[in-house]
Amino acid sequence: MITKENILANAKKTIKSESQSIAKLMDYIDETFAEAVQCIYNSKGRLVVTGIGKSAIIAQKMVASFNSTGTPSLFLHASEAIHGDLGMIQKDDVIICISKSGNSPEIKSLVPLLTRFGNKLIGMTGNMTSFLAKGSHYVLNTTVDSESCPLNLAPTNSTTAQLVMGDAIVVCLMEMRDFKAEDFAVYHPGGALGKKLLLRVKDMLEHTLKPEVDPETPIKKAIFEISEKRLGVTAVVENNKVIGIITDGDIRRMLNDRDTFAELTARDIMTKNPKTVQSTDMVVDAFNIMEDFSITQLIVVDNGEYKGVLHLHDILKEGIV
Repeated sequence: MITKENILANAKKTIKSESQSIAKLMDYIDETFAEAVQCIYNSKGRLVVTGIGKSAIIAQKMVASFNSTGTPSLFLHASEAIHGDLGMIQKDDVIICISKSGNSPEIKSLVPLLTRFGNKLIGMTGNMTSFLAKGSHYVLNTTVDSESCPLNLAPTNSTTAQLVMGDAIVVCLMEMRDFKAEDFAVYHPGGALGKKLLLRVKDMLEHTLKPEVDPETPIKKAIFEISEKRLGVTAVVENNKVIGIITDGDIRRMLNDRDTFAELTARDIMTKNPKTVQSTDMVVDAFNIMEDFSITQLIVVDNGEYKGVLHLHDILKEGIV
C-alpha cells in the first residue's frame, strides 16, 4: 500500500537527487564554458538551439529565456532539421545542440550538417566521449550520475542539469550586456514589470473622461459632472488653469456640515492646489504619489493645461501593482 509517507519520501528523494546533480555542475564550469559564452556574445548572428525528445523541450525554454534577455534566438528541432529546416541557419549563427547521450541517430546525422558552413557548434551533453562532444567546437558537460526515475530511464536529473546550464549561460550574457530591468521590460511590454517600467500617464488618458467645471458653477451642476464622468472627482478650471478639485469626499463633508447648499458654488467647497502629475510621468510614480497622500485620483496637467484625471482603479486594472 502506498501511503502519504511514501509519497512524501519519494518527492524529497527526487528533489535531493536533482539538487545534487545541479551542485555537481559547478565542477564542470571551466574555461570552455567561458569561451562558449564569449562565442555567443561576440556572434554577429543569432543563437540557434536544437535537440530532440526531452532535450528539445529544454531547448525551447532556453530560446524563450535568451530572447527575453536580449540574445536573439530560435529553436530548431533536430529531427526536422534534416528534413529541410536547416535552411533556418544563417552563416553567422552560433548553434547549441543538446543531447544527453550525444549519440542518437538524429544527432549523428545532424552534427556534420550544423558545422559544414563554418558555424560554431556548442555541444551540451552528458557523454563527453560522444559523437556530439567530438564534433563540437565547445562542449558543456551536463553529466549526471543517474536519473531520479526509479528505473533510471525517464529524463529527470539530466534535463534539470541541461536547464540549469542554459540558465547559467543566460545570466552570464545578461551581465555581459549590462542588461537592466528597463531592457527586460522592452521585451515584456504586456507583463506587470513591462507596464510598470514603460507605461506613462498619457497612455492611461486615451479612453478616460475629463470632468471639468468653472469656479462659479453651482454645486448641483458640479455633482452632476462628477456623477456623469464617474471618476469621483472634477477639476475646477479658471482661465484654462486648474485651481482646485472637488471630490466625492468634499461633497459628503458639505452635506454633513450644511442643511442647504443651493447658494454654494464650486469655488466654495473645492480643495485648492491639488496634487498633479504630468502626462509624461510614469504611471508607477503617479501610483506612489497616491499611496503617499492616501488619495485615489490625480489631476494631469501639462504646462498649466488640464489634460484629465488619473484614477487609482484604472492603474489597478492594468495590473501594475
